[in-house]
Amino acid sequence: MSSRDAHPPTLRRRLYLALEASSPAAHVVDNVLVVLILGNILAVVLESIPSVQTAYAQAFEMFDVFSITLFTIEYALRLWVSIEIPAVRQRGPWHGRLTFATRPSMIIDFLAFAPSYLSFIFPGLDSRVLRVFRLLRFLKLVRFSPALTTLSRALYDERRALIGALVLMVGTAVFSGAVMHAIEGTAQPEKFGTIPDAMWWALATLTTIGYGDSVPITPLGKVFGACVMVFGLGLFALPIGIIATAFVNEIHRRDFVVTWGMVARVPLFAGLDAGSISEVMTIMRTRMVPPGTVLAAKGDEAEGMFFIADGEVQIRLRHRTVTLGPGDFFGEVTLLKKVHRVGTIATLTRCNLMLIDSADFEGLMQRNSDLRDQIIAVADERLADWAGETGDVIAEELAQARQPTRPADDPIA
Repeated sequence: MSSRDAHPPTLRRRLYLALEASSPAAHVVDNVLVVLILGNILAVVLESIPSVQTAYAQAFEMFDVFSITLFTIEYALRLWVSIEIPAVRQRGPWHGRLTFATRPSMIIDFLAFAPSYLSFIFPGLDSRVLRVFRLLRFLKLVRFSPALTTLSRALYDERRALIGALVLMVGTAVFSGAVMHAIEGTAQPEKFGTIPDAMWWALATLTTIGYGDSVPITPLGKVFGACVMVFGLGLFALPIGIIATAFVNEIHRRDFVVTWGMVARVPLFAGLDAGSISEVMTIMRTRMVPPGTVLAAKGDEAEGMFFIADGEVQIRLRHRTVTLGPGDFFGEVTLLKKVHRVGTIATLTRCNLMLIDSADFEGLMQRNSDLRDQIIAVADERLADWAGETGDVIAEELAQARQPTRPADDPIA
């Protein structure tokens, strides 16, 4: 037993669990911080209304001081407890914390409160500038939002493609501005007299915004402007496509990892190779079910075969109940014997389930004989148990309706 297990957790360890780990206390802290961040954003917006600012100036100031104080304490505590992370602890207390402070999430946390101290150092600073800095607190939501985290990861993964698209867009804007300057510079010197002026038109046209403040009037300028419009539709849609594709791929990759981990935890699939597991994953659907949910009632037709990744499920038979946990499966009896369910199935706790529907189940049984034999063996064992102990009529019928372990069209049978 390690020294950490032998002694109660220290204050730093408890704070680490409440700030950085996945624990009930951490969920409470996260929810409080999310509400505080949203409150700050709302306050910044309302402060820009003169009548509201005049009426509630003191309340806004007190709320801002409270938020700055809380965000500062949060940042300091996260920096202090970061030494509990093994990768940080290996670098030493000072170097490790300094490295931890350079993480993007910690930089965002720092920017959420640090610029606000400028109002205390420079009382005459324009309040509109401070409001812009305070809006940086909105970025703190990235820490608490899996979707925003996924998006940021997708942007980072496609950074090279996005930089390439940006270079192409800037180059096209410069080229279009230079050409339009040469064409329209003489006719409209106040709008196209310089390349930077013409680039403003090029950017507005390439992005399909078209403010209308600068338009070509010469025939050649109109023809070139039409070409820029058409080219801009495809060019400036390129980064949008890159981001959308990367975001979808990141979600699919995350779902793949989660599903693979769930499948690998089921003992029935433990002996399968990677190709077989991938085949199972293609036909398997995941489902998160709250406690107390009835998955199937006695007499229902079989929806499919369920696998339990996490949680507990209870099967209520006539004279007894059976509790299944992580790694167990159910529903194979009714699918194999083509009959209705012999008991009512309900979740005892929150469950992560994986489902193979009846059509895909039959196909899987035909393609994978080893897996079919394992499932049939478990089904026969359950049939014998239910028919012998419950006296259930359906169970007895199932026991009499045993199918051969190989289908009739199997050449080995």
